[in-house]
Amino acid sequence: MTTHERILVTGGTGMTGRRVTDLLRQRGVDVRVGSRSGAPPFEWHDTGTWDPVLEGVTGVYLCYHPDLAFPGAAETVAAFAARAAERGVRRAVLLSGRGEDGALAAEHAVREAFPATTLARSSYFAQNFSESFFTEQVRAGTTLLPVPDVAEPFIDLDDLAEVAVTALTGDGHAGRTYDLTGPRSLTFTEAAAVLSEASGRTVEHRSITPEEYVEGAVAEGLPAELAQGLVEIFQGTLDGRNTEPTDDVRRVLGRPAGDFADYARRAARTGAWT
Repeated sequence: MTTHERILVTGGTGMTGRRVTDLLRQRGVDVRVGSRSGAPPFEWHDTGTWDPVLEGVTGVYLCYHPDLAFPGAAETVAAFAARAAERGVRRAVLLSGRGEDGALAAEHAVREAFPATTLARSSYFAQNFSESFFTEQVRAGTTLLPVPDVAEPFIDLDDLAEVAVTALTGDGHAGRTYDLTGPRSLTFTEAAAVLSEASGRTVEHRSITPEEYVEGAVAEGLPAELAQGLVEIFQGTLDGRNTEPTDDVRRVLGRPAGDFADYARRAARTGAWT
């Protein structure tokens, strides 16, 4: 089945964007991938790319890299949302961080520019352990964070993507805010135990100082400014404020959110840690 929708997925080659893109295509939606390698190419900080990529678009998934809390993000994303509204885009979903103070300014600015935007506030991605900064740490046997061992209701990105696609293709989601989490909270130590069982290797978790984290991240090739920004985000969100799970995935999809253990077994079967 095909539709008359054309949806722009910014960050379309990233962790969430490629899942949103795949689901949209499965539903017969014409997808335009918003990336530097896209056709036409898209770059957040090159306004000359904005109009071409918005041509004929009816909906847009807004995913800003590296994070909405970084300096300049609010102004950039809001300006793009305003341009999308001017070009006749009808639906928008903004990926944001749950409990992330620095992202609130971006949320407010985007809503002012495009009031119908659906906010998808995400808890920490389960896939960070298999597709992002935790992957090599899991393989090495120790995950490290510059915060106490707090509980977090990790979200499976397959669920997040399905919520985003539902909001981009269906009615009743305009202007709504969804806090997206998994069904239960796990400390990072508990998550490491789940990963150990799923992967068949011993994985532990350890809290380290911010200085140790930045030093290690820079040694692995991350720019110091980005590493320091991540520390600030970790400290601002992993302080207990986000421990309680929500039922928003069920509210939108009519089914419970996927459990972290199910994600871990699935990731292990794909060879993520081998």
